[in-house]
Amino acid sequence: MTTTRPTYRLGIDIGGTFTDLALVDEATGRMISFKTPSVPHDPAQAILNGVIELRDKHGIDPAGIGYFVHGTTLGLNTLLQRNGDRTGLLVTRGFRDLLEIGRLRLPDPTNYYVERIKPLVARRDVRELDERLDIHGRILTPLDLAQVEQAAADLMAQGVNSVAVVLMHAYRNPAHEQAVTAHLRARFPDLYVCASHEIWPQQREYERGLVTTINAYIGKRMKRYFDRLHEGMAQVGLTARLMTTKSNGGIMTAAVAADAPVETLLSGPASGAMGALAVGRLSGHDRLIGFDMGGTSVDVAIVDGDVLYSNESQVGDFPIIMPTVDISSIGAGGGSIAWLDGSGILKVGPQSAGAVPGPAAYGVGGDKPTVTDAYVRIGLFAKDRVLGGGLRLDPARAEAALQTLAGPMGLTTAEVAQGILDVTTANMFAQFMPLMARKGLDPRDFKLLAYGGGGAQHAFLLAREVGVEAVLVPASPGTLCAQGSLGADLRQDFIRTLPPGSHGDVDQMAAAFDALSAEARAWLADQPVRMTSTDIRLAADMRYHGQSFDLTVPVPTAGSFDAAGLAALKAAFHAAYEVIYGFSDAAGAVEITNARVTVLGVTPKAPPPARIAQVAHGTAPVPRLTGPLIELGQEVTAAFYDRTTLCAGHVFDGPAVVEAFDTTIYVPGDFTAEIDAHGNLIGRLRATAATRPQGDIA
Repeated sequence: MTTTRPTYRLGIDIGGTFTDLALVDEATGRMISFKTPSVPHDPAQAILNGVIELRDKHGIDPAGIGYFVHGTTLGLNTLLQRNGDRTGLLVTRGFRDLLEIGRLRLPDPTNYYVERIKPLVARRDVRELDERLDIHGRILTPLDLAQVEQAAADLMAQGVNSVAVVLMHAYRNPAHEQAVTAHLRARFPDLYVCASHEIWPQQREYERGLVTTINAYIGKRMKRYFDRLHEGMAQVGLTARLMTTKSNGGIMTAAVAADAPVETLLSGPASGAMGALAVGRLSGHDRLIGFDMGGTSVDVAIVDGDVLYSNESQVGDFPIIMPTVDISSIGAGGGSIAWLDGSGILKVGPQSAGAVPGPAAYGVGGDKPTVTDAYVRIGLFAKDRVLGGGLRLDPARAEAALQTLAGPMGLTTAEVAQGILDVTTANMFAQFMPLMARKGLDPRDFKLLAYGGGGAQHAFLLAREVGVEAVLVPASPGTLCAQGSLGADLRQDFIRTLPPGSHGDVDQMAAAFDALSAEARAWLADQPVRMTSTDIRLAADMRYHGQSFDLTVPVPTAGSFDAAGLAALKAAFHAAYEVIYGFSDAAGAVEITNARVTVLGVTPKAPPPARIAQVAHGTAPVPRLTGPLIELGQEVTAAFYDRTTLCAGHVFDGPAVVEAFDTTIYVPGDFTAEIDAHGNLIGRLRATAATRPQGDIA
């Protein structure tokens, strides 16, 4: 009798402190998820350590893993920490100061002491080429390849080992950039070369040049990382094709990612948003606010039927014009440092203790008070608690760190801890409400979905202030990004800037959509991944005549683009403008600047996990212990629950702490929590919960 070896799907998310793993049995949907310490100096090693743990502790043969996708913050951290490779820039003559000038916008116009953002490429590493195209893509000055070679050789002699090529109007005609890259790759095979037409061919020379420069800046390091990971995978017997997540919520092969690593900058947060979408669809919630609290800030992602996307995002000092899942960072994170300003006012962040030395309670060298130390001081962690990765918190070290503020403030450490949490919540509130208003959304229509290691510790505190309908904590919030990567599909975006004077020209737009769609289908056909279905989506960047900023509007009609499609597109633009800005001008002239195409290749999915054990609705669970907790400055008695003992139908009131291997859930005293059939914990303010029909487990 022949037996079939199980086939598994492995998703991994590499964070600063821990690397999260989620392994799913493709036949049964059974999931194994856990954390392993990250290895900052060798990120690939953390993945290999996790695979070895799967083999040795859980009996999973790496050869049985048929699908492997992961997300990494290596590119993002390289950019934020500015420790990428020395990069050169080749530009059209007259544009040497492209990155220096930028958009001439001050980061903070009200701050007279604001520092100018330092470009990634020093001015001495920029070389001008005697070539030029006009706005229509016609050649005005031919390219001199001998000059190109001399410029590259000169840069390499100065220590440059990555080069970005950004020539004027290459988005219209890439011939000169193609000639430059082909020549340099043949002449200097060890030089990392990328060009703007390959990365993102959109008009707006600064933004196009910036994403190309970022790609070159992080490119060689990302290539070394992928090479190291492939080598390690072979050593541990993991033969599955290596896939990586993208900022737009999709996935791509590692080979593609090595050429376009700029597409991975926000892959971790994007995977979390995709995980939130999957949780919502499984449990019947289509309006969610993802709340991922990390070490430095909180990442917020909106799910309104689908995740929201953005064509302009900010990563550190730099604007990114490539499509990404719409992620906004607000407030402070668990590692954010509390301090006193010159007037003795308590502040929290933006400085962070990071993973090393980390919060004082970690006991690995940190001595400054952080948000995590405040959690420890109010009693959120039982004395016998061991966190994921085997971490034990040290209350004495947290107390000592908080004392450095308590003395000058004339308060107890408990009062300081409460103050830190209040300030943290206020910072989040101050940024969260305008964020929702800018998107035309009312928080009361959404549930706050808490994930990440720290999201569930603070989500209820923010929910109380912003008035969301409920808080939802999924079954495994600490590994949701890893789970989200498993549910992601192949996704690629394409853009074409329309010729001058073609705004509203049906034939021009139809030609652009047809060309982009053909390019999208060709890309999809090259992907070595099994797909169950495909989809092509059209959109356009639109604005009223005379405006400088666009709205991206999906084409509402199917089939070939024609006059009816254009009319429907303009009507959709007016409606979208009304939602965002509160008014529209139906008679106003509309400009269409870019045509966009997104292609999706839907990948096979594992079956959903089995529903958890159920008890009669309203049954009170038995806490593993009770203990003191400081809430709103007062000591109260809280129940501490082991999450593995909670069943569907269990209902309990706060104050309570729910302990899990990957997170700690804090339910304040004015909330009631219940467990649904999928293992989600759903909490509502007591007055709200009391009005819901009995047995209504959302």
